[in-house]
Amino acid sequence: MSKITQAAKGRVCELRLDGCLPSTETVVFAHLNSDSGMGMKNKIGKGVKAWDWGCPACHNCHSILDGHVLHDYDKEWLELLHLRATFRFQKKLVKEGLI
Repeated sequence: MSKITQAAKGRVCELRLDGCLPSTETVVFAHLNSDSGMGMKNKIGKGVKAWDWGCPACHNCHSILDGHVLHDYDKEWLELLHLRATFRFQKKLVKEGLI
């Protein structure tokens, strides 16, 4: 784990989707996927995790992003929310001197 992914631990969820968990116990780093233009694709064209582009996300929000929970979010809208959350998190990391 990098210092950026580790920095997500103990923070509040930046995604704030429906059903977001208010506590910090389940928060982990949620990587952007390759469809967002920030990730990578492997040799057969499948998406893999982006380097350290992402944001802190609670278990529920992360499950929505990963497609493990049914939701009514449009794919592009969900991607935009994830990008906005990522930029908010990056600004905090800059202020804290982590990047």
